[in-house]
Amino acid sequence: MSPKTNTKKKQSTAYSPAEVEDKILCRWLGAGYFHGRVDTAGEPYSIVIPPPNVTGVLHLGHALNNTIQDILIRRHRMEGFEAIWIPGVDHAGIATQVIVERQLVREGTTRREIGREKFHERTAGWAQRHKDIIIDQLKKMGCSCDWERTRFTFDEGLSKAVAEVFMHLYEKGWIYRGHRIVNWCPSCQTSLSDDEVEHEETDGHLWYIKYKLKGSDEFLTVATTRPETMLGDTGLAVSPKDRRFKKYVGKQVILPILEREIPIVADSFVDPEFGTGVVKVTPAHDPNDFEIGRRHDLPEINILNTDGSLNENAGKFKGLDRYEARKQLLDELRTKGLLEKTEKYQLSAGTCYRCHQVIEPYLSDQWFVKMSMMAAPAIEAVKSGKVRFHPEYWSKTYLHWMENIRDWCISRQLWWGHRIPIWYADDGTIFVSVDRPSAEDCPGYDPESLVQDEDVLDTWFSSWLWPFSTMGWPEKTPELKKFYPTKVLSTASEIIYLWVARMVMAGYEFMGEAPFSDVYIHGTLRDANGVRMSKSLGNGIDPLEIINKYGADALRMSLVLATPDGQDPLISKNTFEIGRNFVNKLHQVSRFVMIRLDGRPPVLDAVDDNDLVIFDRWILSRLERTIQTVEKGFCEYRLSSVAKILYNFVWNDYCSWYIELIKPDSPSVPIREGSLNVATYVLYNILRLLYPLVPFVTERIYLDLCGADYDSDKTLTFGPWPKTQGEHINDALELSLEQIQAVVTAVRAIRSELNVPPGRKSDLYIRTDDAEFGKLLESHIEYFRSLVRVENLHTGCDIRKPPVSASAVISGAEIFVPLEGLIDIELEKKRTEKELKNLTVQLEKISKKLANADFLANAPSEVIEREKGKKHDYRERIEKLNKNLEQILGW
Repeated sequence: MSPKTNTKKKQSTAYSPAEVEDKILCRWLGAGYFHGRVDTAGEPYSIVIPPPNVTGVLHLGHALNNTIQDILIRRHRMEGFEAIWIPGVDHAGIATQVIVERQLVREGTTRREIGREKFHERTAGWAQRHKDIIIDQLKKMGCSCDWERTRFTFDEGLSKAVAEVFMHLYEKGWIYRGHRIVNWCPSCQTSLSDDEVEHEETDGHLWYIKYKLKGSDEFLTVATTRPETMLGDTGLAVSPKDRRFKKYVGKQVILPILEREIPIVADSFVDPEFGTGVVKVTPAHDPNDFEIGRRHDLPEINILNTDGSLNENAGKFKGLDRYEARKQLLDELRTKGLLEKTEKYQLSAGTCYRCHQVIEPYLSDQWFVKMSMMAAPAIEAVKSGKVRFHPEYWSKTYLHWMENIRDWCISRQLWWGHRIPIWYADDGTIFVSVDRPSAEDCPGYDPESLVQDEDVLDTWFSSWLWPFSTMGWPEKTPELKKFYPTKVLSTASEIIYLWVARMVMAGYEFMGEAPFSDVYIHGTLRDANGVRMSKSLGNGIDPLEIINKYGADALRMSLVLATPDGQDPLISKNTFEIGRNFVNKLHQVSRFVMIRLDGRPPVLDAVDDNDLVIFDRWILSRLERTIQTVEKGFCEYRLSSVAKILYNFVWNDYCSWYIELIKPDSPSVPIREGSLNVATYVLYNILRLLYPLVPFVTERIYLDLCGADYDSDKTLTFGPWPKTQGEHINDALELSLEQIQAVVTAVRAIRSELNVPPGRKSDLYIRTDDAEFGKLLESHIEYFRSLVRVENLHTGCDIRKPPVSASAVISGAEIFVPLEGLIDIELEKKRTEKELKNLTVQLEKISKKLANADFLANAPSEVIEREKGKKHDYRERIEKLNKNLEQILGW
């Protein structure tokens, strides 16, 4: 029990998140509650945040993911773990550089004009400002991160880790320079790894181009989706098994327009069923053609500049954009009679994951990491269960990629990033060093003559080290000793390849063990129409807008409730009313309990089992069952299920049933002391169970319950987390109460639908063959009198339906409520008919609106969804009114 305090004065009538949340956040931060200590005996529990890109404000996906992590870390902190959640931000190479370069263009300059050093200074300043914004947003969401350990992928310590890893892999021979086909973004003007390319199904064409055989009037026709690349053709290829073209192998054809002679080769890669069975070979602009070219010693002719325009190898098309060159090339082929036909064709276009422009396969010199050796232990980790995915089916996605892994292109043609620690001498000799090599490091060479590689490392090259670089690696720090490996990683499915898999590989290579044991994959947020939320589509929702309107707790609770475990949720702004209403309900019920306590010390630790009535025992049974179910849900990473279990227990069991059952008819009549103690005890457990999900309101209510102010040292932060052996769980009692609830619910529905005045009493007739059920109901007549205004209760197997009565059917019984004298039958008939008429008109109007193509094409998705909801409500209401009218007409 807490000391005697006047708790009733502590809570205001209405709950104001804006007033409460900032004050609660300040007390948490001021007290240092979230800082994990390395010098305690507490069992460690650690999470590293997936670092958001520094390029902008957080979106709703960040809000969901960080809410999930915060729920997990807060719960374990309550359980007594020494818990840390390390926050941080990613420097986001391509995306950040693009933004700063656009700023420079608006100012009339470029990065090359201001130089690399000044560009880096400017970008670093921009990144720092936005990093601070992101950290403030995370705090406003209620994230209980260890803010003293905030990291940035460009921090000195993390940069040292990146350099250490590069040199380690280089010395092992796993980093190499390769002249290979890469994914090239002409807009960002940099290479991309395979995993940074997104594939979109798009409507394209197959153009059939005729190549004339040298010394003959015959032509071979080739089908292509990228006709401009023919300017870089250095051969044609056919399948060695294709008898149609066997006689042409070894001969030459004339490349249209450029009039270059190119050979015909036989290669087993060619699919005789595709197009005509003859394919063009462009080794510098297609990865498969590159391999064919190497097998047959074909020249590699690059026709593209880095910006996607054509270079001098394209002849008269030099300087044209790739798509303009395509148009002019096709026109000339058509004019010369060399374009046989054009067909529509569905193709998968690779696009840049940042700017979404179509990428080009491009032959260039890049740095690569050999991945196959590192993949082996990471594959075994998942197969053996050392690393577990939740839901489990995502492990198949992980394994499929890992078992088909390709070397990783790690160089990027950017200035913002970790510069590749490679130095070149005039004769091509390479030295590996973060700083300019000293004379001792490069004997026989002048250190000042060495030139550092211009490229930077892929952003993910720093991110894949995040679980241990954030704890001080490569130094042997107390944090690493205490908190590595971390426990769980929460993230979205789209970066299983880009990040999750690489972190597992890095963990085994540099730390000797996996960086985490569990990977929680949450759903991808979609709008009300099922379209993935995206800044570019303009269908996203700003989480700060929701926080300002409803509060952080409402945002958090709504997102977790709306995101089914392992599925993609459909989210609209209306979704957040669910959380808002729940938080308000919690505030209201706690206020009711504290008013009834009237300053008496609350019972928080235990209740007197000798002072319990049936409904006290029932709510204690439901509480302990809820605690057990919630515990199981957390262990299985079913967080949405946990939220729904708690929502239903609080809203239905506690507020709608238990509080209503113990509430006297008059506010002046006190609640039975034993029941008030139970209500308070259950409320305290509710606060502890809900604290990880809605920490602000639960902390505020807990302070009120204890009669404490904001400067008090009382907090739910360190628990204890509710535990139970289930000593109050009573299956038979819960079943009995379910039966009573079913009757009450049915009677309430009848009275509501037929507009029975709340204060008017009626008899209740229940026909049932179950004598025990009848006895149960009769023994609790007082509850029917208080909950549904029942005067007399009649049960039995021979009960007949009274005249002028409404009926309902529940499991094992029929219910009849006599209405004579309760309502004016004729007046109710007219009212029902009038309402039916009005609703029918509204339904017709809204149906026409939703059938209007212009409305569907132009109205915001949120408006369309709201109108659909209205249509559903109208239909449901009309159906109920028709049933009511049938009953009335039957009288």
